[in-house]
Formats: sequence, C-alpha cells, structure tokens
Amino acid sequence: MINLKVNGKSVEIEAGATILDAAKKVNVKIPTLCHMDLHNLGFVNRDANCRVCLVESGRWGSLVPACNTLVKEGMEIRTDTLKVIKSRRTNIELLLSNHPKDCLVCRSNGECELQDLAADANIKEIRYTGILNAHNIDDSSRSIVRDPNKCILCKRCETMCMEVQTVGTLTDIGRGFHTVVGTQYERPIYETNCTFCGQCIAVCPTGALVETNCIEKVYKALNDPEKITVVQTAPAVRVALGEEFGMEPGTIVTGKMVTALKSMGFDYVFDTNFAADLTTIEEAYEFVERFKNKENLPILTSCCPSWVKFIEHNFADMFHIPSTCKSPHEMFGSITKTYFAEKMGIDPKNIEVVSIMPCVAKKYESARPELGIDNDISDVDRVITTRELADMIKDFSIDFAGLEDSEFDNPMGESSGAAAIYGASGGVSTSALRTAYKMLTGEELETLEFKDLQGLQGIKEAEVEIAGETVRIAVASGLGNARQILTDIRKGTKEYHIIEIMACPGGCIDGGGQPYLHGDVSILEKRMKAIQNVDRNKKVRLAHENESIQKIYSDYLGKPGGDKAHKLLHTHLVYREKM
Repeated sequence: MINLKVNGKSVEIEAGATILDAAKKVNVKIPTLCHMDLHNLGFVNRDANCRVCLVESGRWGSLVPACNTLVKEGMEIRTDTLKVIKSRRTNIELLLSNHPKDCLVCRSNGECELQDLAADANIKEIRYTGILNAHNIDDSSRSIVRDPNKCILCKRCETMCMEVQTVGTLTDIGRGFHTVVGTQYERPIYETNCTFCGQCIAVCPTGALVETNCIEKVYKALNDPEKITVVQTAPAVRVALGEEFGMEPGTIVTGKMVTALKSMGFDYVFDTNFAADLTTIEEAYEFVERFKNKENLPILTSCCPSWVKFIEHNFADMFHIPSTCKSPHEMFGSITKTYFAEKMGIDPKNIEVVSIMPCVAKKYESARPELGIDNDISDVDRVITTRELADMIKDFSIDFAGLEDSEFDNPMGESSGAAAIYGASGGVSTSALRTAYKMLTGEELETLEFKDLQGLQGIKEAEVEIAGETVRIAVASGLGNARQILTDIRKGTKEYHIIEIMACPGGCIDGGGQPYLHGDVSILEKRMKAIQNVDRNKKVRLAHENESIQKIYSDYLGKPGGDKAHKLLHTHLVYREKM
C-alpha cells in the first residue's frame, strides 16, 4: 500500500495505482479527456495525450498527468492551485483552437466531452487562433462516418480498435500538426478490414466518429402513402433507450417504446425477439445435426455482423464451422417480405422494413447482397440505432417518460424469454442450449440459466450434460477475445462444441449505437441485469414453446432446417482478403 496526500487529504492506495485513482478515493475530481478506464473489460488507455489532467506534484510543483503517473510513497498532490487551473485552461483552449466551431449542429452536441470539459473549466473565450485542419470527411460506409477535423488525437478509438478488438483499422498517420487518426494508406473505411462494430464511436469523446444517419430516409418512408412501414426492435434497445430521457440505466421501456413508434405512424410495430426465437430453433437444430454426426464442430453463432465480417477477414480456413443462420433482424425481414406479405396480401416491394438496433454494423449488414429474398428485395431496408430512435422521439415532441404502455402487433410480436437474453453476452448460447436439449432428449432442462455464461467477462466457459455427453460451451465478447478463442481452436489447444461470439464487450447492450456510457461500465451491468429480468418475468422462456413460432413452422416453413426454412433463414460467408 502507498500513502500520499491529495489536496491535503490522506490517501492509502495499492501500489501501481495512478494519481487519478488516488484522487477518486477522496472525491477529488480531476478532469480527463483521453483517459479511458475499462478495468472491468481489462483495458485502460493511459496515453496522456490531452494533458488536461495535469496536477502539481512535490515541493517544486512539477506538473504531471494524473492519468498515467503512478503513486509514490509520501507524494503530495495539488489539483487546486492557480498553476494547475491555468495549465488546464490553456490545454483545453489549444484543443478548441484547432476544432470546428459547429457545435450547435454537431451530431455529438450535448454528448461531447470536449464541450463539457470547456464548460467545467469556465472557458468563455479562446485566446489562441491558428490554421484549422481541412481533412476530407469519410462517409464511404453505411455504418460509420469519420470527420478527422474533429479528432483531438485522444487515441481512444485507436486503443479500442487495436488492443480491445484487435482489428487494427485505425492508427495515427502524419506528423506534428498534421497528425490524425485514420486508416492505413488513408483508404476509405469501407475499403479496409473494419468490421463496423462501432466501438470506436462508443468511445470517441467528440463528433469525429458517428454512425451514418438514416432518420431522414425513415421519415421519407413514413410519408410515402404507397409504403407499408414495418418496424422491429432489438432486445438490447428496450433496456437502454430510457437513458436518453433521464431514466435510470436498465429501466425496461418496452411498452413506452411501442407506443412511441405507433404514434410516429409506423403501420406495424413488431419485435425482433420473435425472430430471435426463430433463430434459436434453426441454430439449435443445426447444432443438433452436427453434434449427432460429430462433424463441423464447434458451431459458431452468427448473429453478430461485425463478428461475421471479422471471421471473413481473419479466419477464412474456418468457414465450415459458423452457423449458416441469418441474424434475427435479417430473418425477421425475410419472413416479413414472404410469410407476412402473403398473409396480408401485400407486394413485398411495397414493404419498408426498419430495424431499430443497438448496433451500427447492422446498417452495413442490411446492404449485403446475399441477404434478401431475391436480387431486387433486401430483407431489411433501413437500420437506425437506439440513439437515432431517441432523436426521432424528440423530433416528434413525445413525452417519452409519460407514455402509457402498448403491446407489439401480431403475429410477429410474440416472443419467449430466451429471445430477450440475445441482447447480452451468453444469451444466444443459453437460448440454443435450452432448445437443443429438448431436441436431443425430448425433455426440458431443469435449470434454464447458466451462471458461468453470465456476466461481463470477456471469455466464459461452461459444461452441460446432454444425453449422457458433455457439451462444452465458450462465450466471447469483444473481437480480441474472439481472436484468442479461434487461435486456440486452430492450434488444437481448446475443444468446444458451441462458441458464441459478440463483437461488442458485454454483447449488444454495449453496441456502438447505444446511449453513450462515458466510461461508466456499471451501466452495462444494469442493462445486463434488466435483460435477464425480462427473461425471468416471461411466462414462456423457451423458444420452441412460442406458439407464434410453432404456427409459422406448421403453416409456412415446414420443419426446422428444411428446404424452405433454409432458403429464407440461412445464408453463407464470403471470403474477403484482408487489406
């Protein structure tokens, strides 16, 4: 243990801690910008690039960055001297001097940490002027927009892309004043190996990285009298959307969300959870067939489009083991433009399917040419994020917190608890196991939850006895953890039967399109707990007991894994050479 003083207050803290850690123990606030503390996920960004966390240390008053200076015995730290205040203001003003002055129309207005920092520092003028950077804005992809002119070189996105996700798309290029975080050879992001997971967006403190905005295109469809607008909502959205309206993180707002969507004018408001149950049936059947035949194991889940793109770039030799199932929202789109269209007598070309997702990669996924009922009709037409939905609700001047609850429309609004947990890491494999157990034994699992597969750990493992055999499961969230598991499989050092992978740490609850965490990982824990509570409070907790799912198989799809089901609900991977 190390003993020191912060503003005259005695602090005892473990060796290896930083001055910033010590200050927190005595409730002394030190402003930060480039610092990113993801201890719960195993990563901390301590590059100290912004220098706004400078404090005085020692009798000579040396200025040191609090975020990466380790504590020493007998240290005396001051955060409240005029020298410290002036240095912070100077550094913030220098950042602002090279930053676009379009705060009022910036996508991050109200969420910008640089904006908040300037307000906290009581900056009323910028004393420094200089030449502003004039980089090209990269809007080449359907998921991410990069505006390098708003980049403050905090390197958070680079840490996330390089160290946490191990994708390696973003890196700093150039020198001196012209340094910027960009892509190798300054290629458009669409031409790189980016997986569009959006974790760079989630940690960007300014508007340098944002999702591609689809709101106006959705409004256009809503105002088109020839379009039948069908909207679906993912399980992780309902436990995070309330945060945008001042509600406690983890508040379940399903009914209010449905009411808001209906008041906007969508013709049908359905639930992606319905399609998650469909995915569970197909994926469980696929696993059972492989398990019986002892071939193409382990089966890898395929719900996450960032993970799918990751394996296409990095593990093409393993193309035979991912599930061929489409993701739930793509299955929903396919069923909407076939089963639902036929049932309602609607030309599928006149149906506009809008997906509300916690994920920016779903925007890219919806445009993949192999995901459609034919070459002219995509399964899903538009994807908007949780944040975009919140913006729409605000556009309509809806008092969200005061809304009454409404129910989803049918027949594609009914779902089980097994569908709800798709929104958190470990949920897909748990759902599949519940149904696979029934398919293999004819009996129901006594225990529907697997504690070893819950929580925010990057890699989780469990074993389940099924029909006298031990089924080994691994769950990875975060692409760096996925790389580790697949490398172990490739080397033969690990053996599993089922592997679930989500690109975002913690799963979809931490998607790149969710309300910003601003470093508070405890919000993820609250969202995950809420997801689990949705499952526990459902009358039906097994996908195969969902009566609407049973009916769609008996009336339309035939048997799970059959020809029609395979045509509408399954797809294939595409080899993509890594750039």
